[in-house]
Amino acid sequence: MFVLQANPTILHRVAVVELFGTIGGQIKSNQYEHIFTNIAKNDRMRALVLDIDSPGGGVSASDYLYRSVLKVAERKPVIACIRGLGASGAYYISCAANKIIATPGAIIGSIGVISVRPALQELLERIGVGVVVNKSGPYKDMGAFWREATDEEQGKMQELIDESYDTFVSIVAKGRNMDEAKVREVATGEVFWATKAKELDLIDELGDLEMAIEMAADMAGAPPKPVFIRPRRGLRQMLMNPASALAESLADEIETRIRLGFTRY
Repeated sequence: MFVLQANPTILHRVAVVELFGTIGGQIKSNQYEHIFTNIAKNDRMRALVLDIDSPGGGVSASDYLYRSVLKVAERKPVIACIRGLGASGAYYISCAANKIIATPGAIIGSIGVISVRPALQELLERIGVGVVVNKSGPYKDMGAFWREATDEEQGKMQELIDESYDTFVSIVAKGRNMDEAKVREVATGEVFWATKAKELDLIDELGDLEMAIEMAADMAGAPPKPVFIRPRRGLRQMLMNPASALAESLADEIETRIRLGFTRY
């Protein structure tokens, strides 16, 4: 229950923040963290709607944004609206909301963790490239692409995956008020149409962005007047043509995946 004192001198709004693209790629956690912090502190922003169309992304970035949204939810209503894809890390973030709405054609779920790394040792051998490594500990180059992982390294990586998975399950259980055993039944990595996701209690309602804004406004006792908030674009981004912007986005995505060892929600 949110009880917000209305002030007639303030023009109240519902903040709408778009989360489009890959988390850690197009969706940069530091930029959006600033947005959510400002929304939490701004009395004119009476509620928050997350407009989501994302396949997920990096584990750390997803968790960071989840906790940033959770801070907003502690002070004002938050509604997540999944318009296309709300999978993996994107669904993780949506669990910070008070309610989740999805369009009937949206795809929901992919609750799980995956880690993939390129194995290029055979290619390097064929072209005659060797790698010299000096390291401070036996696991400092764990996940390196220039050699195969040892059985012990595989086990340690699986432990990290399992820990991340357990965290994901607990976040869903808490956010959806579900028993963890029930969450694990659907946390197989598969995705569901929104209609099925509603049956599984992964979302609350079928609807659209307008419905989400109206619901958030009603919970906040404010008019359904949205204001769309996006990260500021730097001068270089504004001067770039669409093709260059796409190339930069792809480069960011590749760099992020390599840095994270392809570990992602």
